[in-house]
Amino acid sequence: MPKFTATVWIDAPVERVWEFHEREDALELLSPPWARPRILLRKGKLATGSRVEMQLPVGVFHIRWLALHVDHENLRHFTDEQIAGPFRYWKHEHRFEPENNGTRLTDAVEFRLPLSPMSDWLIGWVVKMQLRAMFRHRHAVTKEHCEGRA
Repeated sequence: MPKFTATVWIDAPVERVWEFHEREDALELLSPPWARPRILLRKGKLATGSRVEMQLPVGVFHIRWLALHVDHENLRHFTDEQIAGPFRYWKHEHRFEPENNGTRLTDAVEFRLPLSPMSDWLIGWVVKMQLRAMFRHRHAVTKEHCEGRA
């Protein structure tokens, strides 16, 4: 199963970084311009059982994505899984760890593409490139907001 991990150090306490992720508009702020979702339903915040339903742009089309938060420990981590969407499987863990008077934010993603395992082998690297660009953007936005530069 393809895996992707991105990490960043943020010069802000865990509480501030966590609070940023709890904001009502966090998903919109964190999404890069080329993948800005349209939120259809948002139920709950980061707690287990919370749901987000959105439409993601893919060229001229929009794909429905339903994510469920399946695990959560306040100020430490939360995990969402795709219930319906473009992937055969998607699990995204967000970890928040105190480090050097700041926060180490780590995003760990496991995914399977439709027609897996052949598609994972053929184009999984393309998905990883897109994830790298997306998390570069997300981490820059998080740093900007949490370090007080936004």
